[in-house]
Amino acid sequence: MTPVNPPPLDRTSPPQRTDAWRQPAAGISEGVRVRVLRAVYGDQRAAAELLPRLTERQLTGTDPLPTAPAELAPALLREHRAEIRALPDDTRLLLLLAAADQYPVSTDAFLRAVVAARLDTRCLDAAEAAGIAHAGAGGVAFRDAWTRIAAYETGTPADRRDVHRLLARVLRGEGETPSRSWHRGAGALGPSGRLAAELSAAAGRAADTGRLSVARTLAERAAALCPDPAEQHRLTARAAAYAWRSGDGDRARRLASTAADDALSGVLALRAGNATEAFDALLIGVGVAAPTASDRGASPLAAPPSVAPGAVTPSTSRAATPAASRAATPADPRSKSPVGPRAATPAIPGALTSVTPSTITSPTPATHLLARATEAAIYTGDLRRLREAARVAGRLGVVAPGTLGGLVAAFDGRYADARDLLKSAAGRCGPGGDPTVLIHAAIAALLLGDHTRAATATVRAAASARARGTPVTVPQAMEFRAYADFWTGRPRAGEAAATDALWQAHATGQDNGACHLQAALAMFAALTGDADVCRERAATARSYALARGLGLPAALAQWALAFLDLSSGRFAAAAARLRALAGFGPGHGHRAIRHLATPHYVEAAVRTGDTRVARVAHADYERWAGTVRSPDDLALSARCRALLAPGEEAVEHYRTALDLHSRGTRDFERARTELLFGSALRRLRRRTEARDRLYSALEAFDSFGAPHCATQARTELRALGTPAAPFRTAPDSPTATLTAQQLLVARMAADGATNREIAARLALSPRTIDHHLRGVFTRLGIRSRIELVRLLAKSDEPESG
Repeated sequence: MTPVNPPPLDRTSPPQRTDAWRQPAAGISEGVRVRVLRAVYGDQRAAAELLPRLTERQLTGTDPLPTAPAELAPALLREHRAEIRALPDDTRLLLLLAAADQYPVSTDAFLRAVVAARLDTRCLDAAEAAGIAHAGAGGVAFRDAWTRIAAYETGTPADRRDVHRLLARVLRGEGETPSRSWHRGAGALGPSGRLAAELSAAAGRAADTGRLSVARTLAERAAALCPDPAEQHRLTARAAAYAWRSGDGDRARRLASTAADDALSGVLALRAGNATEAFDALLIGVGVAAPTASDRGASPLAAPPSVAPGAVTPSTSRAATPAASRAATPADPRSKSPVGPRAATPAIPGALTSVTPSTITSPTPATHLLARATEAAIYTGDLRRLREAARVAGRLGVVAPGTLGGLVAAFDGRYADARDLLKSAAGRCGPGGDPTVLIHAAIAALLLGDHTRAATATVRAAASARARGTPVTVPQAMEFRAYADFWTGRPRAGEAAATDALWQAHATGQDNGACHLQAALAMFAALTGDADVCRERAATARSYALARGLGLPAALAQWALAFLDLSSGRFAAAAARLRALAGFGPGHGHRAIRHLATPHYVEAAVRTGDTRVARVAHADYERWAGTVRSPDDLALSARCRALLAPGEEAVEHYRTALDLHSRGTRDFERARTELLFGSALRRLRRRTEARDRLYSALEAFDSFGAPHCATQARTELRALGTPAAPFRTAPDSPTATLTAQQLLVARMAADGATNREIAARLALSPRTIDHHLRGVFTRLGIRSRIELVRLLAKSDEPESG
């Protein structure tokens, strides 16, 4: 029997919930709840029936959920089948034909089949009267997915084969080959090497056009019909790969459990298992795939794009580790296939990738798997793994992603080499590129401090993944988008995007990605001052991450808690958390996160009087910033110098930092620099400039939605004896049309400061101040500073009254 399983619901938004299954679902994780609803096509009754049937391992997300309709909701299915059995025979036959035409492959051949078989569609009136289905211009519309399944499964095996053969006969149009092949396969009596080859070829064509759910169905049926056990395993692995890329994680894991394939196991473990084990499996897969790279012309499935230009081929390669030695073994003999031309090379690496001619450089399955191994090493934070991957790449002559070479160089202290490799990788962020290439471009851009490029690359990666029919890649792109949103002071937008991506990660079975997004959401909660949410999300992320060796989300969650302490004035607690982060090893911490958190650690350490450790931490950060020359990194390094400098000496460092900030994109960190500068100026009794800086910081924190940091700014203003709220304008005030920077410049000018004095206070050039003032005069419709003084005084009267 060939069970018809409707495709998943639209992933763009979570299904609506009622109280039908809230009580039985209360004790399971959010990820399992989302996947259960997805598995039952959003039906609350089916979800309530499925939950008690799940094993303990399925309830915890360790094992995949069932996928066969009879295993999901047998009672509901029996109820629907009883309804359909009560209908006349001719009505049931039409419903069976309609169901077979719609799912799992939508073939749009129902009306043609009705005409060819001379069936009377008036028989559907009985189904419509029963509320089961109704006829429309395009065919038959069923009441819901479970009714459609019941309509198919109520038919006898012989009737099912007959309707599939009928549908196959009428599908003769151009581009209908995959649909015809599906019905021919579904109508087969038993194993057939010829039909298996036909279905395998049709699966490849469907995958090439982005119809991965169709490709999965075809490959799975080909495996069922294949008489050769070895080839059957290979086809099952292909079906699992297609299922994974299409976002059907549970089906992919179930299929993969019957196909021993290191590459596929590594990809699944990378996103939903132990990242260390994923790295080992992927590196073995690199060795298996590398010898067959020259054969890619025989198999379009085995033509994935490289991830970055330039191979990492060290001239002096050390001996490979045992995993690397295993990776260099000859190809698995199962890669030889008697079924069709598409079976000449290992199927899984190709099935997990896609081809874009404009982004391909030496395309091989090994290149793609090496990129995935790099991601596994990034998630674990294990530097040894990165070096091991680089050695294997050099040994096998595989093009290594620029992120791999760049990270190895950075962790070895070769910062100039790291900069060049990462810049090359970050430059590959053009529109329409391969999602994997774009995600690696975003990672490289983040390491270089180029958050605008990182945001662009992640948005393009998500768009490209959707266009290619690979929604599984979208959450991963959004994981790294969160870093850019945090740094650029967009917590609300970033939180919304990360929350949506979290749901997608849960729905597609990517628990590791969901963990990373939980840590990112903890960071956003820390920025917005939601302490309870921050602690809850950080605890969830760390608990999951530490159990699976995910050093990146574990470190990010720790940083979120430290930032919450720092922005709340608990400097000793923040310093302790960040100091502990520096001591965590792979699977618990991450060197890149520790590096990014260095400015916060220096601030916390200085506030607690521990300047010796702060200077050591800053020294390496300053060296990286000086090599990469990112304005933001240089600005933060200058801020660290200001914090470590005594008295008046700090002022120039702060001015340098703000000047560099004006060229960068980390608006939130610029506001924190102004807060620290204002505090330093207050202690130096430079009240006027301190007030200006603190008001600017306060306004920025209010606009970012960062109340904890805003409270710190208000505290500093109160210490100055100044009102703890910035000057506000009435909604109908002319000054409401000014930007925050223009209003600040206007107030300084109204106070009598010259352009040069304003420029000195704001760490900008006099020409920039002149430009701002011209904009102020134009927006306010005035021509002189005297008019500006009068207008601002009038605007402030309601506030002073």
